[in-house]
Amino acid sequence: MAEGVETSGENVPDPVSEFAEEELGPEVIRNLELCKYSKPTPVQKYSIPIGLQGRDMMACAQTGSGKTGGFLFPTLAAMLRVGGTPPPDVGHGRSRKIFPAALILAPTRELASQIYDEAKKFCYCTGIAPVVIYGGAEVGRQLRELERGCDMLVATPGRLVDLMERGRISLSCIRFLILDEADRMLDMGFEPQIRRIVEQEDMPRERQTFMFSATFPREIQRLASDFLRDYIFLTVGRVGSASKDVKQTVEYIEQYDKEDYLVRFLNQVQDGLILVFVETKRGADFLEDMLCREGFPATSIHGDRSQREREAALASFKSGRTPVLVATDVAARGLDIDGVTQVINFDLPNNIDDYVHRIGRTGRVGNIGYALSMMNDKNRNIAREMYELMAENGQEVPAFLDQLANSGFRGGSGGGRGGRGGRGGRSGSRFGARDFRSEDRGGGGSRGGYSGGGGGGGGFVSLFSVKSTRKTTENSISFFVISMSFPLPTGFDPTKMMEYLATLPE
Repeated sequence: MAEGVETSGENVPDPVSEFAEEELGPEVIRNLELCKYSKPTPVQKYSIPIGLQGRDMMACAQTGSGKTGGFLFPTLAAMLRVGGTPPPDVGHGRSRKIFPAALILAPTRELASQIYDEAKKFCYCTGIAPVVIYGGAEVGRQLRELERGCDMLVATPGRLVDLMERGRISLSCIRFLILDEADRMLDMGFEPQIRRIVEQEDMPRERQTFMFSATFPREIQRLASDFLRDYIFLTVGRVGSASKDVKQTVEYIEQYDKEDYLVRFLNQVQDGLILVFVETKRGADFLEDMLCREGFPATSIHGDRSQREREAALASFKSGRTPVLVATDVAARGLDIDGVTQVINFDLPNNIDDYVHRIGRTGRVGNIGYALSMMNDKNRNIAREMYELMAENGQEVPAFLDQLANSGFRGGSGGGRGGRGGRGGRSGSRFGARDFRSEDRGGGGSRGGYSGGGGGGGGFVSLFSVKSTRKTTENSISFFVISMSFPLPTGFDPTKMMEYLATLPE
């Protein structure tokens, strides 16, 4: 078994050790050679034979693991091997409906664009036409691209639903479905659109489906059970953990010292692209202006930028014209830019998931990267989890981080995203990366994150301790956990709640 890889499921095929023409075909191998791909990554070693055997797969892989190639290579090879299914002749010219054979869903326009760029490289001279569609861009231009032909469609859920409602896209010929960063799509509220696309339109049930997710909460488990058949569960590395190729440094910097510290730090950086994360859109604009005034060519992206402005900023950053990119979390997921040597958390996020995804922009696919985080008392809510993350990766943990993590802060990790609660004591299912099909489905807490309890802000209550001390019926306690997982009013008395529970029948 490849290093750091775990699989479960029936009849898991053996991994490959190299890109072989007899498996991927001459066209894909030629394009791999043109792109200087010599050896498959661990996720690719498994996903290629799984894909070529027509099996469904649920993969939990670290950021930067090569997962885009992990689904593109076997999908392209299978499409070339089987050949295209001639779509119905429906409409002509401007009214033409397109019938793609492969659909790749992604949460953001940035990630969709990156997948499309990769697909173009590997579809070169194969006769397979990839097209990308996403919101925030001119729909007429995207329709013209579709009308030229589309075999592989990369899409964000909202724009895909829009064009399906206009009668311009049919999913009736889909043979390959890929959901990339499925957890992010659920975080962004796309589950209704995803379920409509997969379950309520004309997509065939007889298809091959790949799901990729950086984390494995219960919502993703439910999605996998609904969309996948007899699938293979694949874990590459510790799910939810940072890559060991990223060297993490944390410095205690007061808010008023951050700008000066950043300037001093950048003066010491020799070369490479630098990605700086901030908390707010206003902060991104301010920091970009400040860095330019200090002589550092910088640009920024955030949610208020138009699509054209975002694409121009990313192009300028990738080319090295502006080697410093200031970004809000709109860029934290999916950005795969060669040459990012340093990630700087000018403002730390509120939860460990976002921290992991941020620093995953560097140290990708075996390259060494560096992550610097500026921390102070404002970031107590993430201190313990950062301490644990750095310790488990063998990173040097500063003494102040240990003190922050143990200085009377007892709120768990429920801050940030409300009830998600980060790692839930690191024992919850969210990060265990276990195939839930092998677990007892009765009882059990729904999310590891709820065990964090009150979080940084209080106002949430954990009832798992109630479950362990009171033998109520499973249905009653499950309902009570759900009903009490919302913010509680000021002055709520948990003692009265316990007294009420004591009156329930055994």
